[in-house]
Amino acid sequence: MKKSISLLFIFSLLISLPAASQGGLLKKVGKAMKDELLGTSGASNANQDPEPGCACSDAELVADLGGRLKLDYKELALTTMDDGSLLMQDRITGNYYIVKDGVTQGPVKEGDPRIAGFDNSGSASDNTNIFIRKYKNYISESGDKYVINFGGKSYGPYARIDNFVVTRSNDKFAALVVENIVVTESEGKNMDAAMKNAKTDQEKMDLAMKYAQQMQNKIISAGGAEGISTKLVTNIPNSTFNPMTGGALNAKIKYDDIMVASYDKVLDLQGKMVVSLRADQIGAKEIFVSSDNSKYAINQYGSLVISNSDKTLPDMFNPHLIKVNGTVYLAYMYYSPKKNGIMQCKIAF
Repeated sequence: MKKSISLLFIFSLLISLPAASQGGLLKKVGKAMKDELLGTSGASNANQDPEPGCACSDAELVADLGGRLKLDYKELALTTMDDGSLLMQDRITGNYYIVKDGVTQGPVKEGDPRIAGFDNSGSASDNTNIFIRKYKNYISESGDKYVINFGGKSYGPYARIDNFVVTRSNDKFAALVVENIVVTESEGKNMDAAMKNAKTDQEKMDLAMKYAQQMQNKIISAGGAEGISTKLVTNIPNSTFNPMTGGALNAKIKYDDIMVASYDKVLDLQGKMVVSLRADQIGAKEIFVSSDNSKYAINQYGSLVISNSDKTLPDMFNPHLIKVNGTVYLAYMYYSPKKNGIMQCKIAF
C-alpha cells in the first residue's frame, strides 16, 4: 500500500510540473521509481559510508560479500593465516568461508577438515602441543621427547620445544629447544603426591633431600646447566643467536627469513640488531622489515605505520608479506562499504 501511494505521488508531481522542468527530474525520478519498486533504496543508502583512510586506488577485490555470499561484514569473525589467507565465519548462520589466493570457498560447516589449518588455539602454558599440532609434518614424538625432521635431517630428541618457525618457502627452520628437563610432568605429580602423604615433618625433609639429590644427578648427567638450558637449533648457517638474551623466533617479520622479535627490537640470527623501536612503538602487535632492512612497519591498534613515512594507514587488518613477480610487498586488507567487499592493497617493501 505504501509503495502505491509513493508512486502516485511521483506521477502527480510530474504532471504538475512544466515540461521544461520535467527533463531534469526524469532520471532522478526514474531511479527513485526503480528503488521503490525493487525495494533497493535502503541498500543504496547503506553503501554511502566513506571508504577507510587506508583505502588505495589500485586495491584488489579479495572477497565479494555481496553477490552469491550476501554476508554482512559486521557479522563476520575473521581469522588470518601467515600467508594472508582468511577464514570468515558468519555469526548469524555459523557457516565458514575460506578466502585464499582470490578464491572464496564456502559455505563450510563446523568440523570440515578444510578449516582445521586455521585452528591456532591452545594453552599458552603448553606451547609444545601447539607446535606439534601446527607443524606435525616436522615434529614427531619419540618416547617422552620430540624429534625435528627437516630437509632430510633429524634433530633431537628434545625434552621441550618452546618455539618453532618455518620460512614461507619451507626451506629454513629455527627452533628454541631444551634437551633435558630436571623434573618431568609425571615425576612432578609423583613428588607432590609423596609430599602430601608424608606423615611427619621428618618424612617431608627426607623426601625433599631425596628429590634434590635426584635433580642434582640429572643436571650432572645432562652435562651441567647447558644441558637443561634453552638453545637455538636451525639449518641456517652461521647462526649465533643466544636465546638466553630473550626474544621469540618469527618467520613473518621479513619475507622468507627468520628473525628474533623482542619487546623493543628485532634481531637477526647472528645477533645483529635490525630494528630498534621507538618508545611509542614498543609492544606493537606486529612488525615487518623490508628485504634490504632499510625500513620497517608496525601494526599499532589496527593502523599500519611505516618508518620512512609520516602517513598512517588506519582501519586495516591482516598485514602480511607477499612476493609477486619477484617483488616483495607489504599487503594489508580493509572493508570497502562502496564495493561491499574485502579489498587488498600492496606496498613495495
